[in-house]
Amino acid sequence: MKRSTSPVGKLWLVSLAVLASCSDARAPGDDARADPRDAGKVALGAGIYAQHCAACHGAKLEGQPNWRVRLANGRLPAPPHDESGHTWHHPDRVLFAITRNGLVPPHAPPGYESDMPPFGGKLSDEEIWAVLAFIKSHWNSSEVRDLRAEMTRNAGRQ
Repeated sequence: MKRSTSPVGKLWLVSLAVLASCSDARAPGDDARADPRDAGKVALGAGIYAQHCAACHGAKLEGQPNWRVRLANGRLPAPPHDESGHTWHHPDRVLFAITRNGLVPPHAPPGYESDMPPFGGKLSDEEIWAVLAFIKSHWNSSEVRDLRAEMTRNAGRQ
């Protein structure tokens, strides 16, 4: 038996499809606590970033010069947090852990030396999430958004 859909039913289905395609749902692996669409959280994060992060990572998230080349002490300069860097390659939980605990295992090899200090003793978890929301608010290209969504989807399958 063949079912037909009424014109109203077809309109409802098309409307639902249009709404679904327009949504800005977070990709798996993203954390709502670092939502770059939350203007209040982004504003809070901007101030905290300026006070605690910009000295190394740059006022415009540009990182230190030659951030891929080791310094004389063997450590790497602070990377950029804008789209030119690699920060957007990491899931929110990893970014949170690195910010809170410093660059230590399991997010760095044992014995790895970094100038990235742990901020868990200086900033609350809420403040760290706000900084991440601020950083993520600068990832605006469709290429980065699409690649990050794919990356976090794949991370959610593991």
